[in-house]
Amino acid sequence: MDLLLEPAALAAIAAGYLLGSIPFGLILTKLAGLGDVRSIGSGNIGATNVLRTGNKKLAAVTLLLDALKGTAAVILGHWIGAQGGVAILASLVAGLAAFLGHLFPVWIGFKGGKGVATYIGVLLGAAWKLALVFCAIWLAIAFTTRYSSLSALAAAVITPLVAWFMDSPALGLLAALMSVLLLWKHAPNIRRLMSGEEPRIGAKN
Repeated sequence: MDLLLEPAALAAIAAGYLLGSIPFGLILTKLAGLGDVRSIGSGNIGATNVLRTGNKKLAAVTLLLDALKGTAAVILGHWIGAQGGVAILASLVAGLAAFLGHLFPVWIGFKGGKGVATYIGVLLGAAWKLALVFCAIWLAIAFTTRYSSLSALAAAVITPLVAWFMDSPALGLLAALMSVLLLWKHAPNIRRLMSGEEPRIGAKN
């Protein structure tokens, strides 16, 4: 715990959070003249809700940028941490901070997205093989069920276990913390899945 109080670690956390807090979905839809993405669909600022505007390219760019801010946070955190001898720790906590920033962005009243793209981006920066695991699980479930939320939930449950079996407790803990938060943010989706009311990928509602 003392290492987390190191100036370099604290600076990495702050930088990661600010990066993660950038609401790309909201910014891009407004720049494109599509209004406030929070006023449609789920009210979310993520790529899935941006897709509900009908602009697939904008949704893809949102997905990419939301992921890359997680990757950038890990890389920046590693660089900051290296100045204080805590590079690995700083990279991981910066990634977690970026994930928290996406979920609870300071710029828009702490009401952010659900974190799937940023989760992948953080893993890409910290351990790219885990990012591939997450994406492979997501794609397999999405292809068979056409439920985006179920795909993310399955990937979030399995990925920390894979990290643990890769003999990487630190990465396993990072993935587990993000997964718990992701599951919590998907609580409405879980309820709709259980009641059969969750819209499938490509649905209008």
